[in-house]
Amino acid sequence: MNVPRPSEGMSLIVRTVCGWVKGFILLYGIYIILYGHLTPGGGFSGGVIAAAAFVLILLAEGARSAEATFSRQAAASGDCLGVLAFLALALLGLLLAGTFFANFWTTDPAARFTLLSSGMIPFCNMGIGLKVCCSLYLVAVVLSGIRQLRFPQDTKGEPR
Repeated sequence: MNVPRPSEGMSLIVRTVCGWVKGFILLYGIYIILYGHLTPGGGFSGGVIAAAAFVLILLAEGARSAEATFSRQAAASGDCLGVLAFLALALLGLLLAGTFFANFWTTDPAARFTLLSSGMIPFCNMGIGLKVCCSLYLVAVVLSGIRQLRFPQDTKGEPR
C-alpha cells in the first residue's frame, strides 16, 4: 500500500475537507478586512483568518501544494506591499492634511454604514490585512521547515 509521507499532507478525508473549506475561510477573512470599520474585526483579525486558509493548505496538503498555491516569494512580496501601502496612507495624511495618519478622505454623512463611509480606514485595513496574512503564512512555512530539518527521516521512515 502506498502511504503518503508526512511532507505530502494528511489523509484523504482531511485533504477533501480542506478543499471544501479553504475558499470559505479565505472569503470570510476578506470580508472581515473589508467591513472591519463597521463590524468587529479589521485588518489584523481578517488577516489572521485569511492566513488560516493558507496554513490549512500547508498542513493538510503538504509543502509542495502550499508552495504551488501561495509561494514564499509571493508571500514575502505581499508582506512588503502591505506595509508600504499602510505607510503610504499615513504619509498621505501628513502631506494632504498636515498630520501623520490623518483621515484625509472626507465622506458624505449620508453614506453612513457603507463600505466607504469612514474615509481611508478600509484601505488601511486592507494594507494591515495583507501584511498580517502574508507574515503569518511565512511564519508557518518557516516553522514547518525547521521541524523537517530538526527531525529528518531516514530511508526506513523512522526518525533518527
